[in-house]
Amino acid sequence: MKKRAIAAVVLGSTVISATAEARIIAPDAVPDTTISGRGFGHGRGMSQYGAQGAAIAGKSARQILDFYYPGTATGKATGSIRIRISADTTDGVRVGAVNHLKVRDLKTGKVYPLPRASTRNQWSIDPYGDHGTTVSSYDAKTRKWTLWKTFTGMTQFEGASVTGLILPSGAVRRYRGSLRAIDVPGTDLDTVNVVSLEHYLRGVVPREALSSWRPAALQAQAVAARTYSVFHRGRATKRAYDLCDTISCQVYGGYDSEKAAANTAIAATAGQVRLYKGKPIIAEFSSSNGGATATGPIPYQVMKLDGWDAYPGNGNPNVTWTVTRTAAELQAVFDVGSIRSLRVLKRTGIGPSGGRVLTVEAVGSKGRRVLTGDQLRGRLQLRSAWFAFVPSPLDIPINPAEAAGR
Repeated sequence: MKKRAIAAVVLGSTVISATAEARIIAPDAVPDTTISGRGFGHGRGMSQYGAQGAAIAGKSARQILDFYYPGTATGKATGSIRIRISADTTDGVRVGAVNHLKVRDLKTGKVYPLPRASTRNQWSIDPYGDHGTTVSSYDAKTRKWTLWKTFTGMTQFEGASVTGLILPSGAVRRYRGSLRAIDVPGTDLDTVNVVSLEHYLRGVVPREALSSWRPAALQAQAVAARTYSVFHRGRATKRAYDLCDTISCQVYGGYDSEKAAANTAIAATAGQVRLYKGKPIIAEFSSSNGGATATGPIPYQVMKLDGWDAYPGNGNPNVTWTVTRTAAELQAVFDVGSIRSLRVLKRTGIGPSGGRVLTVEAVGSKGRRVLTGDQLRGRLQLRSAWFAFVPSPLDIPINPAEAAGR
């Protein structure tokens, strides 16, 4: 998250709302650029540190959820969820031998108990033919793999309360539920953990929140994570999995990530989700919104000030932040040659310094380019789109009214 970029031009934070901000610097001066910002993440929905702040202030989980997802109601959801395990990049699914382990033929539904033997310490599902699989065992004494059974379709390991998935590095990550092989283009198989929704959350909440947080904050996180899961489950009917296990979806660490405080919060909110017009919402959340929630394309994603995000005692390290970027990196981002001017054209107009950046213009020796705040955030690896370029003594201000009219 820490690259660097230019100071040919820097932006002040004194002009707010839709007024353009600009600074021009001497053309031969190319110091680094300091960028100050607020928050960490997109800012839509719940601020996780804000939830902790609200909990410290005595708010209940329901009050926290009402604040961050206005206009939504409480509902119920059950069932299972299918999670693609991104760390397993092997061509099959390899697990440690464990009591009660079985194999299910997903084509026929038939279940086969695996034999127990003192020397068998690993089992593996591997690709076979166009769409089939084989199941083999590894003998620790002879150090050889032996074919146990061939199937004409996909299969999964199930039956054990917890199963250890062996990763390419040799490390073992344990999961509840079943570990399924799914067919993907090419010769490899992907690994999917099929697990009950409540057990899935046990591997999510401690990875998305701090287990030392107040119970109401953890309960709000459990409801938000459960709702997010159910929303995506309803949209993934044509896929072989519902969610991934990374920050692109929700971070999920399986059984080894479970914490007692999080388990208690999950149990206290068992089955609870948030609904809008009777359907599960896309319950987005981010680490910190910097003091104001961000608007989104749906009615319950509104823009408003948030006093809980920086509430005393919540420990939020991302309310404000500062990073440095170099001239070469900023030039690479905009691709307009030597940058002559850089300005924020528009902000959201809510929050300190005018809120999140909507658009930024760069003018250079090779032309002009406008990027959105989110595009610049991603390309400069900033924590959020709420940022400003810190003024320098060499800056020559452009008249804001003139800049706004360009």
